[in-house]
Amino acid sequence: MRSLVVVLFTLAGVVGISERAQAQQILGAYVEARNADVYTGPCFANAEAGFVGDQAILAWHVHRGQWAGVQLDGLSVVGVVKARATLGDPQGQPYPAKAILIVDERASREQREALLRFAQAMGGELLRNVVRVVAAPIYFDVRDDGEHAARAVVRAGEWARIETRPLNEQDHICGNEEVFYPPLAPVQHAMPAVATLNQFRGDGLGVIWTIRGKRGAFVGHFAQ
Repeated sequence: MRSLVVVLFTLAGVVGISERAQAQQILGAYVEARNADVYTGPCFANAEAGFVGDQAILAWHVHRGQWAGVQLDGLSVVGVVKARATLGDPQGQPYPAKAILIVDERASREQREALLRFAQAMGGELLRNVVRVVAAPIYFDVRDDGEHAARAVVRAGEWARIETRPLNEQDHICGNEEVFYPPLAPVQHAMPAVATLNQFRGDGLGVIWTIRGKRGAFVGHFAQ
């Protein structure tokens, strides 16, 4: 059993070559929440596959760096996704998915465009079909617990919210939990976490949700 394992994922092959050529190094925090357990045992994961796991919120906060030559220090962008099947299930066919992108209202027009391009490059196929783009105030806080940070709060206006806490022994239900699904976007490091709140309230995806207490979150950081 890999309790609270540090998850390492390679960035190779995920971000498009053309975007890489335009981008300079960009560093920041990443938080994700899904409506399926990502830290779980195979019995739970198999029971959920095909029924849930088709909804997700992906959030990035840029500590420092540029994308396509545009400085994005201190800005955030959030993607909300409704797919056709369980994301990460090799038997599923989740695409094409529908996505809404929420950009930091503090960003200039040029920065908003760069944030959109950055999110789509990081999200790949997941954020290809954007049905709506909105600007909103984004609050993004990850508790500084070092490399193993798993406590975060993300609020994108009234549209999307994520709140997470670290996993504990009470979250080991079947005793053979592991990181069953990797994060949906490239990260340098991520920790699985419990989403005490995973909420989307908005138009465009044909669905809204409020989910509590799901082992369906990641908190990490990226460097591209």
